[in-house]
Order: sequence, then structure tokens, then C-alpha cells
Amino acid sequence: MTLELPRSELAKIFVHAREAYPEECCGFLVGQFGPPCRATEARRATNVRTDDRRTRYTIEPRETLRLERELRGTDRETIGFYHSHPEHPASPSPFDREHAWPGYVYVIVSVRAGDPQDVRAWLLVEGETERSFKEDRIEHV
Repeated sequence: MTLELPRSELAKIFVHAREAYPEECCGFLVGQFGPPCRATEARRATNVRTDDRRTRYTIEPRETLRLERELRGTDRETIGFYHSHPEHPASPSPFDREHAWPGYVYVIVSVRAGDPQDVRAWLLVEGETERSFKEDRIEHV
């Protein structure tokens, strides 16, 4: 599958990642499921994690509920999430794999010395015995 992500929304993610550095930033990807999957908006969320904010994020469940209510009855929905990896590659960590939800796209931005370096998209694949991520293609529109 391919994720269409406007350059303007990717720029917002990069700004968020810079501002949150050296901690992880996080947010929602809003749009339409595909194919192709279209993210029309990257919306910030608050990392409410109280420990390990440099390597973990948690989105307040009420924030997720508010967004779902706002999108109800529209042609848009939450299609995924984004977060940053300060001083680490833009690849899912074991923590990411354990906490991901199937059916959503996950965009991860690697941030080195406060500067976003690489961005990659991932889809969770659940097998009979394990969960893994498959890389998704990002098309900047």
C-alpha cells in the first residue's frame, strides 16, 4: 500500500518533532483509507507519558475520542499516527510493535541533534504467532 502525505503536512510533523526534541512527539494522521491511503492532515497530540519520554509516547485516550467525535459524519477518519524517534532510526521499536493497532499506518521520523533526518511509514502485520511491521511507501503530494 502507498501513503499519500502532502508535503505541507510532513512539514508540520517535522516542526513538531523539532519542538519536542529530545523527547518523542506524537500525533494523528487524518484522511481516507485507500488504496491509496490519503493523509490530508497531520494533527498534533500530547505525549502524556510520565516516564521515558525520550523513547516512548502515549496519547491521552480522551484526545483520541475527541478527534473521533469530531470526524464522525465526515468523509475523514483517523488513518494512523505519527511519532518521532530522537537519536534513533525511523523504524519501529519493540515497544512500538507491542502497542500498535492493526489497520493503521504509523509514520516515524528520525531526529538527529534536533533535526528531522528520515521519515518512513509502517503497517502492523499480525501473524498467528507474532506481530511485525511492513514498510509502506510514502508518496509526497
